[in-house]
Amino acid sequence: MTATPAGDVVPHRRGSTHLMHGARTTGHHFTVPLDHAKPDGKTIIVFAREYSSLDHDDDAVTDLPWLLFLQGGPGGRGGRVTQLGGWMKAAARHFRILMLDQRGTGLSTPADAGTLPLHGDAAAQAEYLTHFRADSIVADAELIRHQLVGAPWTVFGQSFGGFCTLTYLSFAPEGMERALITGGLAPLSGSPDRVYTATYRLVEARNLAYFAKYPEDRTLLTRIARHLETVDERLPTGERLTVARLQMIGSFLGGNTRVDALHYLLEDAFVSTANGQRLSAVFLDAVWAQVSRSSNPLYALLHESIYCQGEASSWSADRVLALYPQFFPTAEEPLLTGEMVYRWYFDQDPSLAPLKDTADLLAAKIDWGALYDTAQLARNTVPAAAAVYQDDIYVDHDLSMDTARAVKGLQAWETADFHHDGISDDGEAIFNRLLGMTGWPA
Repeated sequence: MTATPAGDVVPHRRGSTHLMHGARTTGHHFTVPLDHAKPDGKTIIVFAREYSSLDHDDDAVTDLPWLLFLQGGPGGRGGRVTQLGGWMKAAARHFRILMLDQRGTGLSTPADAGTLPLHGDAAAQAEYLTHFRADSIVADAELIRHQLVGAPWTVFGQSFGGFCTLTYLSFAPEGMERALITGGLAPLSGSPDRVYTATYRLVEARNLAYFAKYPEDRTLLTRIARHLETVDERLPTGERLTVARLQMIGSFLGGNTRVDALHYLLEDAFVSTANGQRLSAVFLDAVWAQVSRSSNPLYALLHESIYCQGEASSWSADRVLALYPQFFPTAEEPLLTGEMVYRWYFDQDPSLAPLKDTADLLAAKIDWGALYDTAQLARNTVPAAAAVYQDDIYVDHDLSMDTARAVKGLQAWETADFHHDGISDDGEAIFNRLLGMTGWPA
């Protein structure tokens, strides 16, 4: 579905309700302005799915307060769950949960290489995508809240969802009953270079810790890298696997238990064939699942822009990389990378190649608007709590604590027990702790 002119549209359409293993789900479609500053202009659809526990009967559910969940990203759709577990199990004891497909993702007017050309050339596509950052997501949430809920709600943001929650506290605090954030206290000011300088340092430390635990994997990864320099190995979508794309499997390093899955991935690397030692189909399939952006192109297109306020990113991760030769694909023992986005993605990933000119225009954009109101945050009155992970390689602890101190009343729980995806490991305990820190129950 593409952006359409505003007209006789239904602002909210409720879908069917289904029962799934102790959960009750209902889909909701909302018609929202593409540009909230032009409410009579083009519109898009934003989808959200409501989850509630069958421990509450139909009548009791309608009396529960609402919780809006903002997932990580940018470019990640809301979770699709078939039963309530982890943080959702904890939240559903007290709330109706609304899981948002942030604009451009999932069932919310998708934005990808197939749909973006409908809006015109690369310049028109880049202009369209300027409306897909946290400020627009928050404006969508407020419109949805007014149509669906009315009263203020609890907002829970993970990673980029936490960034959006800070934007919410900045520009629409009246819509919030409380704010909960995990791994998502964004820096409120400064260049993206500041972020990536910290990221490279943290990812290097995580590499060293991983290879200390699995020293044989250091030898194996180097062997794979040298192999790729001389042997043409192809990913399932047909393109050659390069050392640089191999390094992207460092995305595993951001997890608690997920980091150990990297060991299992690497041990599948080589098989003996009639043509000698080659990379296995199992390994190549698993690598492709980690390095392809076909299902979330907005991540690559907009990732650096989430740090931009009044300045261009100018491919920040690429530029800062020059200071860290240990991450070069040509290094003697190349380190794994993480969530950094590089310009060459748009050459090597077939799903991104058609969007290279659009990506260049977004990277060059100077006049990004403000994502945070530091004055408003300094006088915040919304109860807020955040989990700040000591060893988070994607959202630096020290930068996070600077932000925590800048938000009046925000309580920060600093812990070394979890990494960036902590809510995937013990979401129930993390959620309950943060909820209690905001004064629940009243």
